[in-house]
Amino acid sequence: MAKGGETTFIFHQSSEDLDVRLDKFLSAKEGLDLSRARIQNLIKIGAVTVNGERKRPRYQLRPGDRIKILFLPASASLEASENIDFDLLYEDNSILVVNKPPGLVVHPCSGHNKGTLVHGLLRKCASLSCFSGSIRPGIVHRLDKDTSGVMVVAKNDRAQNLLANQFKKREVKKRYLALVHGHVEKKKGIVDLPIKRHPVKRKRMAISLLEGRMARTEWEVISVFPLGFSLLGISPYTGRTHQIRVHMAYVGYPVVGDNLYGYGKRWWKQRSPAIREALTLVKRQMLHAELLGFIHPDSLRYVEFEAPPPMDMGYLLEWLHENQEL
Repeated sequence: MAKGGETTFIFHQSSEDLDVRLDKFLSAKEGLDLSRARIQNLIKIGAVTVNGERKRPRYQLRPGDRIKILFLPASASLEASENIDFDLLYEDNSILVVNKPPGLVVHPCSGHNKGTLVHGLLRKCASLSCFSGSIRPGIVHRLDKDTSGVMVVAKNDRAQNLLANQFKKREVKKRYLALVHGHVEKKKGIVDLPIKRHPVKRKRMAISLLEGRMARTEWEVISVFPLGFSLLGISPYTGRTHQIRVHMAYVGYPVVGDNLYGYGKRWWKQRSPAIREALTLVKRQMLHAELLGFIHPDSLRYVEFEAPPPMDMGYLLEWLHENQEL
């Protein structure tokens, strides 16, 4: 089996290969030496892609399909580590709590084989849980690349299992700060709309009333700025991919700086000089995971961890407060 990096296979169908599942094909591949269960886990966590897209284990391969498998070393060894800058908020024998900076990918994936949070964690911590597989040791949950904030990481399999169950049962407290476009009139509200992957634009998620998975986001207004922005405190009940960004865009208040679901640079350039000045402070979506609360896997007591917004978001909020009269 490969010790690290990417391995690619091209599927060439023969007369004997009428219906070949992705997991069955890879588990039978010489040189990989991986069980079918291990292959299914790699597929589940996103370490296997077909033509650049994630598929299910039962996906039926087609001639010419390009299958890529991403490996990290089987153990959390220093050969995979890198010096990655992030704040360590807390550490004990079972968990790490970090403040992920914006622009940092959480774990290796297609196009991001190096320079991830996982590589930095391996430098700081020689022992991480491998419960989720070697591609993302210790990772219990994720934040988008350009979303900053608090994350918990498991140092052993017991902690990983207990924390993962809390996320699965929606027992974890999460609060985000989001700067959105528009003057939000209500003081608080709930967006309860199902989400699924966009049928055409595979990097996007979309609202789908018939086929989407249940998604619920609660929000409340913290500040409203005359220039046409609002600062919200957001508590997602579920944890769907891009959930906050999709929900807020759908109800007409997209996250500032979100080029995927919100307004691009063309919109900004057509605004007033003051708003165009604000654009110079916006380099990514203004979304920050401010608070995370959960039951500690050792003490079995509830704990909370908080982190202030990073410098770019802090500067923008300060600028908006100072320019209320523009």
